[in-house]
Amino acid sequence: MAGRGGRGRGASRDPSADDTDPRPVDPAKEQRRATDICYALLTARARTRVELKDALLRKGIGEQTAELVLAKFDRAGLIDDAAFAEVWVRSRHTYQGLGRRALAQELRRKGVAEEVAAEAVAAVDDEAEELRARDLVRKKLRTMAGLDDTTRIRRLVAALARKGYAEGLAYRVVRDELRHAGEAADALDDLAQD
Repeated sequence: MAGRGGRGRGASRDPSADDTDPRPVDPAKEQRRATDICYALLTARARTRVELKDALLRKGIGEQTAELVLAKFDRAGLIDDAAFAEVWVRSRHTYQGLGRRALAQELRRKGVAEEVAAEAVAAVDDEAEELRARDLVRKKLRTMAGLDDTTRIRRLVAALARKGYAEGLAYRVVRDELRHAGEAADALDDLAQD
């Protein structure tokens, strides 16, 4: 056991000690490692430039090397944020039922430029968004038979809001679908006035 001032467990380190790794980084090895990381990530799914850069930095790749490798991937056409955004929007709208607001938010989180995200989200027009919202409400309605009207309406509108649908659209779709299903939508009119 180390005594006082020893280097045993709990002993404090010399604050002047250098925390950097004494071994120099071989630029060629680091570039190969960064390239391998990018290929592995892109094999799993398409990614934005920002996602790739963040992953490289998290894995200890230097900023300069990350930029150099990403530039090569850009030139080779392996990184295309516009194509990524288009596929992401189509997939998430179709399979997850996300509305335009949620889609735009997801693209921003993934580092897609605002104008690129706006263009991709614009592919979901009003009619497509409303149709998808109606599908979601119909599907959820089947599981809500035992609930009172107010609870059912609140849950349906909240579900659409979480998926990124505008409040006005959510209320209109829920009202229409309840009436179409032969259920009372009067409670919705009362809620909309609150």
